Amino acid sequence: MSDAHASRQTVIEVRDLRTQFDDFIVHDKLDLDVHQGEILGVVGGSGAGKSVLLRAIIGLKQPSKGVVTVFGENFYEAGEDERLAVERRWGVLFQGGALFSSLTVAQNVMAPIREHLDIEGELARDMAALKISMVGLPAEAGAKYPSELSGGMRKRAGLARALALDPELVFLDEPTAGLDPIGAAKFDELIINLKESLGLTVFMVTHDLDTLHAACDRVAVLAEKRVIECGPLDEVRRADHPWIQEYFSGPRGRAALTAKAS
Repeated sequence: MSDAHASRQTVIEVRDLRTQFDDFIVHDKLDLDVHQGEILGVVGGSGAGKSVLLRAIIGLKQPSKGVVTVFGENFYEAGEDERLAVERRWGVLFQGGALFSSLTVAQNVMAPIREHLDIEGELARDMAALKISMVGLPAEAGAKYPSELSGGMRKRAGLARALALDPELVFLDEPTAGLDPIGAAKFDELIINLKESLGLTVFMVTHDLDTLHAACDRVAVLAEKRVIECGPLDEVRRADHPWIQEYFSGPRGRAALTAKAS
């Protein structure tokens, strides 16, 4: 770990994590730190448990063992009020946006504002309009339903909802999946700009090699039920683990590296 990252505050700390479904163990003895102000990309093969790890951190998948600490709070041992206080400090963009199909974009963004801040009426609408603008959507998108949006616009709408409570920490689950290369590159740029302008910490599950090169400060590799490597991309890609070499040194990995260098 570099001195710069070592000196940063740890926002998420995962220690000795085990998650499982009945007898099937997804993670075992998994350790991971996420530092304040970084974009951490989490990669791994199909079935490695990337999304399961995200869900374990945010409380949607109870670990069978281990400790998850977020903002210094032992999340699974905290009381209801303490957990709610932590949850208000993060936002989540699930795969596909996970918007409520029966609500407009503006209503989707207002949902957490109404629930957690007890704000209604014009102020809630103004706050939603601000978030919609922040993610690069036109004002008229607020009145549209998710079915009326393109895939890229739905991702941005989901991100607007994730930002509704002005979080310090954002979780992104495959944010560029299904987007064309131009749309994916624009989404990467948006995440970088928001991280820098808002001081966000970003935990991002992704398989997109271009995103890893363009946006991530560090990369964590899941394999063998744990994090086998974590560090800057240039360091991780030099590890001699077979999966890492196949992933980063295969045709797609070489193409992404060439594109970054050009």
